[in-house]
Amino acid sequence: MEPKDIRHVGVVGCGLMGSGIVEVVARRGASVTFLEGSDDLVAHGLAAIGRSLGKAVHRGKLLEAERTAVMGRITGATLPDAIADVDFVIEAATEQLEAKLEIFRVLGGATRPEVIIASNTSSIPIVELGVASGRPDLVVGMHFFNPAPVMRLLELTPSLATSEETLASVRAYGEHLGKTCVVAKDRAGFIVNRLLIPYLYDAVRLLDEGFATREDIDAAIGLGLAHPMGPLALIDLIGLDTALHIGEVLHAEFHEPRFAPPPMLRRLVAAGQLGKKSGAGFYEY
Repeated sequence: MEPKDIRHVGVVGCGLMGSGIVEVVARRGASVTFLEGSDDLVAHGLAAIGRSLGKAVHRGKLLEAERTAVMGRITGATLPDAIADVDFVIEAATEQLEAKLEIFRVLGGATRPEVIIASNTSSIPIVELGVASGRPDLVVGMHFFNPAPVMRLLELTPSLATSEETLASVRAYGEHLGKTCVVAKDRAGFIVNRLLIPYLYDAVRLLDEGFATREDIDAAIGLGLAHPMGPLALIDLIGLDTALHIGEVLHAEFHEPRFAPPPMLRRLVAAGQLGKKSGAGFYEY
């Protein structure tokens, strides 16, 4: 399969990551049908994409006519039948193993048997998703970064069962989308999160110990290491619940203390303080 053969893409989930992925694909000329759990969530996803494209127009990155054309290529739906004829699927749903396994079982039956199914998971082993789909040779990790329309990295993760042809096809399509592709082995966390999560957790521990304020921790990293934002602001952007789930997956696989989620993170998630998306996390929004 070559990029020119992918004319219609299915995306499962249109939340923070899914809406960005839908936008990236549609801006490259393909039709996109995304699936969500309810009509309200479909409307919410379309609105998020519209806002993002509107910002691109405001910044001079996109013409108004192009925005209209992109939105015209995007359709939202609630039933898997809507993606029965797509050429490629990207799953971008919740970072919960059982939920993803069920999604891949459904996708294996809802799409044509030759269609590649990619997962945007940031931590869950790809081989389990492949087995659930019934076509493990056609399943691969395709991890975008937030915000997907801006971030150029694409982390590709083949499982032991993923065919070389599948990986080559997905790499070519990722490059067609304007991304720089890196390849990691199918171990929890892949490259980025295996390095990132312990760093973020250490920042939470420093704050919980009263070692420094949230502002000073973030300023020290931003100014001392030239990062675009500090670790606590970054967790708020990622979502505290997502950061927690990723750590749980990493800790379950590697059994290393550095991957154990800090108690403070668990408390904030339990309180519903999930970061920017909920209005409060380590900071208030």
